[in-house]
Amino acid sequence: MTQTRDADASAITIAEDELCFLPLGGSEEIGMNLYLYGLGGKWLMVDLGISFGDETTPGIDVLMPDISFVEERRRDLLGIVLTHAHEDHFGAIQYLWPRLKCPIYATPFTAALLRLKLAETEFARKVKIVEVPLSGQIELGPFQVEYVAVTHSIPEPNALVLRTPLGTVVHSGDWKLDPHPQIGDPTDEARLRAIGDEGVLAFVCDSTNALVPGISGSEQTVKEELTKLIGRLKGRIAITCFSTNVARIRSIAEAAQANDRQCALIGRSLWRIYEAARQTGYMSETVPFLSESDAGYVPADKIVLICTGSQGEPRSALSRIARDEHAHIVLEPGDTVIFSAREIPGNEKAIGRVQSQLIRLGVDIITPDDEMVHVSGHPARDELTTLYQWLRPRIAVPVHGTPKHLLAQARLAADCQVPETVVPQDGAVIRLAPGPAEILGYVSTGQLALDGTRLIRLDNGVTRSRHRMNQEGAVVASLVVDNSGRLLADPQMSLMGLLEAEEDEEQRRALVTDVREAVERLSKSARRDDDAVREAARLAIRRGIKAERGKRPLIQIQLVRI
Repeated sequence: MTQTRDADASAITIAEDELCFLPLGGSEEIGMNLYLYGLGGKWLMVDLGISFGDETTPGIDVLMPDISFVEERRRDLLGIVLTHAHEDHFGAIQYLWPRLKCPIYATPFTAALLRLKLAETEFARKVKIVEVPLSGQIELGPFQVEYVAVTHSIPEPNALVLRTPLGTVVHSGDWKLDPHPQIGDPTDEARLRAIGDEGVLAFVCDSTNALVPGISGSEQTVKEELTKLIGRLKGRIAITCFSTNVARIRSIAEAAQANDRQCALIGRSLWRIYEAARQTGYMSETVPFLSESDAGYVPADKIVLICTGSQGEPRSALSRIARDEHAHIVLEPGDTVIFSAREIPGNEKAIGRVQSQLIRLGVDIITPDDEMVHVSGHPARDELTTLYQWLRPRIAVPVHGTPKHLLAQARLAADCQVPETVVPQDGAVIRLAPGPAEILGYVSTGQLALDGTRLIRLDNGVTRSRHRMNQEGAVVASLVVDNSGRLLADPQMSLMGLLEAEEDEEQRRALVTDVREAVERLSKSARRDDDAVREAARLAIRRGIKAERGKRPLIQIQLVRI
């Protein structure tokens, strides 16, 4: 089981006759998936997704992989092949495609949703989107790519079969084994068994539920339980789920109809998904949805609201409803909110905050811990074992998970008699063939952050300063001096996140005195040096705050010389 990081990344040599796998995202976290396959000097990209910021990334909502490695080689990039249309697999295209300018290959639903997303960009018409039929095949350089239908929580999820002169790689995408998926066909067991019989060099597989025993469960069971539950409840019912889970949306709508309730979509992304599903035949107009403005006029016991916000996103419909800030929807005592989704790791606090706000409104909460209102879209351990038995790969490469998820799947693969397993980290260059699987070394990787309208590296000075301000506070001091460096007035200070305006006025005055004395102690020549004056003031403030508050705030000194 290979897991050790090579410290000498500069020594990596990728020969043209080697088949390599390189994850730039998705192999140390759940989300932000970006995988590269290299052969013959050419690269094929599988997925290009995003992740979301949290309390550790103040001011940052969207994160994505740093694509510097492949951007430098974009002339050798054959294209981006998308497994499915979840944000963590295709959400970064609208931000990063101008840096790559390559064709994109996707099945019809994924292509339709991508077009709707790109319509908001100024480069939409420049993007070449090639629609691949379900179970179709394409030739891209040394790669022959076959799409194989699997089941997941969105229409048209695909496993990819990459055939090369050095062997066949199966890239699972996100998948599960659901005999009754409600939308789309079940996982193509016969095709996967046949591919296993042909011989599989490597299996690159989703690890999200590698720690979960048993099976993930069927969407049909959720529909049946929601129908019973809605029949028992009184008042308004709001159900939040992942907006891309078209099967769940239809299950909710049909469960509402069975109980003589109308259904409304609350949230922009739900309407976008609905439009893509309608265009591709996965949602018919025989399942009508009300707008949020019309939903407000329906009696409380006759409406089901499907809302965005299952992960506690602050700008989602459910969060605004919970804060009583929604323009059209109000929830009251006697109403119920059903969380028809499990939390993504890292979102627990945000979801808990929304649930607490709803409880304060007198609203009842139902989660998957209370009722059978959700099944995962990812395979549990019994399903992983089944697919290993079908494919019988020589090499297992777990992806799409934190280190503990990857290691759990690697151990399961070993238990399934897979001869070789490689546990990657983002940036690991893994040679799959010829010879035994081996990590050749690591390329530079990292994360990009959407900061307002611009992309920056997550580890740059802006984000570090913002994080420090969030943790330690900030001080801005303004000094006015004459040409000789004599202070013409007391320094003016703004202390953010450190002092209360009235209670701590004494400490504020003490800091002003400390700064004045520090400047006056400087020699005549030093007082004429702007940098020396700023540094003396900064040190005086730092020592004062450290002594009184035990904090190390971000300090900015503004100096005006008259």
